[in-house]
Amino acid sequence: MSAQAVSTRPAVVVVGGGIAGLTAALEVLDALPAAHVTVLEGSDDVGGKLRLAPVAGHLVDVGAESVLAVRPEATDLVARVGAARDLVSPATTAASVWSRGALRPLPRATLMGVPTDPDAARSVLTDAEVERLRSERPWPAGALADDVSVGDYVGTRLGRAVVDRLVEPLLGGVYAGHAARLSLRATMPVLWERATCGSSLLTPLGAGPARATGVTASDSHAPADAVARPPFAGLRGGVGRLPGLVADELRARGATVRTGAMVRRLDRADGRWRLVVGSAASPEVLTADAVVVCVPPAPASRLLADHAPRAAALLGGVETASTAVVTLAVERAGLEEVTGSGFLVPPVEGRTIKASTFSFRKWAWTGAASEQVVHLRASLGRAREEAVLQRDDADLVAVSVAEVGAALGRPLPRVVDAHVQRWGGGLPQYAVGHVDVVASVRADVARVPGLEVAGAAYDGVGIPAVVASATRAARATVEHLGTLTTIASPRGEHPA
Repeated sequence: MSAQAVSTRPAVVVVGGGIAGLTAALEVLDALPAAHVTVLEGSDDVGGKLRLAPVAGHLVDVGAESVLAVRPEATDLVARVGAARDLVSPATTAASVWSRGALRPLPRATLMGVPTDPDAARSVLTDAEVERLRSERPWPAGALADDVSVGDYVGTRLGRAVVDRLVEPLLGGVYAGHAARLSLRATMPVLWERATCGSSLLTPLGAGPARATGVTASDSHAPADAVARPPFAGLRGGVGRLPGLVADELRARGATVRTGAMVRRLDRADGRWRLVVGSAASPEVLTADAVVVCVPPAPASRLLADHAPRAAALLGGVETASTAVVTLAVERAGLEEVTGSGFLVPPVEGRTIKASTFSFRKWAWTGAASEQVVHLRASLGRAREEAVLQRDDADLVAVSVAEVGAALGRPLPRVVDAHVQRWGGGLPQYAVGHVDVVASVRADVARVPGLEVAGAAYDGVGIPAVVASATRAARATVEHLGTLTTIASPRGEHPA
C-alpha cells in the first residue's frame, strides 16, 4: 500500500525511555496533539540515568541529582510537567578538592576548572604552579583551527598542574573521562572560542570574545560549585522524579509508554517504518511514520546500520565510560561540623573514588529527611578504568566509606544503609573531533526520511543538553510529518 493513502493520525515511535526519549515524545505531542506517540523502553523502568532508590527508608537520587540552571531546557521541562514549585537551589555551593592530603577550597571563578584569577587557585596549587598559570603561554601554532585535547591545550598554555589538580577532577565528574582524550571543542566551548581567537584563557567570565553562557557542564556527580556559575538546581524529592512526571503527562495526553519493550530491528518498507520488538521467539511488529532513536551509541549504531551506515559506523566508534554511585546513610551524630557540598578527587591522588557529595548539606530536603541519619554519596569510575568497578558492591561501599572518612580526617559514623548504583557504559566520551563526528552522524541520518537521533552522545551529557537534543529531533520529526499527505498501516501489522 502506498504511503500516500489517507490517515489523519500519524504514528511516531520513540526508541528509548530516558529523559531524551520522553522529552522527544512530549515535544511531538505539543506540536501534533492527535499523533499516535509510543515510547519503547527496553529496561524495566523509564528514566535512564535519572533514578530514585530507597536508602535507609528514604527515596534519594542515585543518578543525576541536579541540573545546570544557566540553561533553561531542564527547568522549563520541570515547569511543563507541573513541578516548578519543587525546583530548589543548593543550600551550599562551597566545594573542595581533595588534594595533597587535605580538602582545599575549589576556586569559585573557573571555566571547567580553569581559573580566571590565578590567585584564587592558591588554595589548590603551589606558589610555583600559580606563577606558571599566571605566565600564560601562547599555543605554539597560534590560534587553533583544528580540535585538540583539553589536556594538551590547557597544559601547554597554563601548566600541567592546572590540568592535574583542577581540570581533571571536573572532567572526571562530568564526563568520567580524561583530559588527554577529551575534546576541547566539545567539552569546553568557551575555551575553544578563545583558542580560535588566540585570546587569553584567563579572561574573566562575561568578558572577551566568549560568554559564560557557553560553558558546558553536567548534572552528574560533581559538587554544585564545580562549574563557575550559576548554581545548579535540584528537585525537591529528587531529580529522579522527573522521568515519571513526564511519563505521566504523556499517558494523560494519550501516548503509550512501554517498558520491557526492547527494539531488536528497524526496517523500512513502502515509505514507513517497521519495528521488531521483543524476543526472537515472540516478536511483535509495530509500524510508524517516523522514528526517533534515543538510545546510547552502541544500540543506536545497530538500529541504524541498514539505513544510515556512516552514522552507524561513527556511533559504533563512540567510547563510553562506566560509573557507579554509592549512596550512604550514616548516623547523624558526628557530622555536625561537616560543611560544603562535597569534594572532587584528582586522578593524580591515586584514590578510588572520584568525588563525594554531602547530600544532606547540599539539599535541604535531603538533610531534613531523617533526624537519625544523613545521606551522602561517592562516585567511582572513569573511562578505561573498568577494573575499579569489577569489585562487588560490598567492596565499593567499603572503599567509599574509608576514603570519604579519610578526606574528612576522621572515620564516618556507623553506616545504617548503603546503595550501589552501577551505570554500565553510561557516559559517552567526547573525544577529539567529536563535534565533527556528530555533524556527520546527523548529515547521514538526515538523508533518511522520518528518522532522527537524540541523547547524551550528541550535544552534551547534562540534562539541559540532552533535553535540547531531544527537542531538536522532535521538531525535525514534526517537520517531516508535515510533508506527508497520507499514512497507512499494512495489513497484519499495527501502528505503534
